[in-house]
Amino acid sequence: MFKNYKALIFSLLFVFMGSAQEGAEFFTATDTFLKTYVDGGKVDYRAIVKDPSSMNKVLGMAEKITVSKENPKEYQAFWINGYNLLVIKSVVDNYPIESPLDKAGFFDKKKHKIGGRELTLNDIEHEMLRAVFPEEPRFHFVLVCAGLGCPPIINRAYAPASLEVQLEEQTKLALNDPLFIQVKKNKVGISQIFEWYKNDFTQDGKGLVEYINQYRSNKLPEKAKVSFYEYNWALNEK
Repeated sequence: MFKNYKALIFSLLFVFMGSAQEGAEFFTATDTFLKTYVDGGKVDYRAIVKDPSSMNKVLGMAEKITVSKENPKEYQAFWINGYNLLVIKSVVDNYPIESPLDKAGFFDKKKHKIGGRELTLNDIEHEMLRAVFPEEPRFHFVLVCAGLGCPPIINRAYAPASLEVQLEEQTKLALNDPLFIQVKKNKVGISQIFEWYKNDFTQDGKGLVEYINQYRSNKLPEKAKVSFYEYNWALNEK
């Protein structure tokens, strides 16, 4: 009985260590891939099309990895990276295109093998992330849809240990970007992201301007006339 118990403990420990190592390798490989093909918020899709081996390798890792909500930072970092990588793969698979919307079902029909499941991009965003962590609106500043209207993709992986800092950093960058938050005296143009997901940003009783001002160096006027400018779906190609 005691020997069987010890064997079970060692078996579980081996599985845990193996899973942790796979996760670490995934984050490292993602970081290397993004450093190679992303620059200035743009993706070098042409180069990836010519040699998709590193993309396929990192996504091959992602197919088998499973993450638990009990480890929220690892879970969130995995799915954020997974989403951004699969967006890139979806563009590459349909290249050349001028916009992700050129391909029907890009976000809501095409299923991808990731995390031991088959999911669409919308499934990852809405079911794996937003539904599990409804209190976290900063996801909208790190999930990149391949359109120029999105906050820019960064050339490094989101990692569990640094995720909180990265979420805060990317939110501040977006909300202080004059192209993303367009201020003309008392008139303010903000992304349709805030229109589509208004409830995410106002769930704690704050208005949109109040939410945005939490992260801005130069605060928006309290009585700003806010409008939503049209989303730019042109491809974020380098």
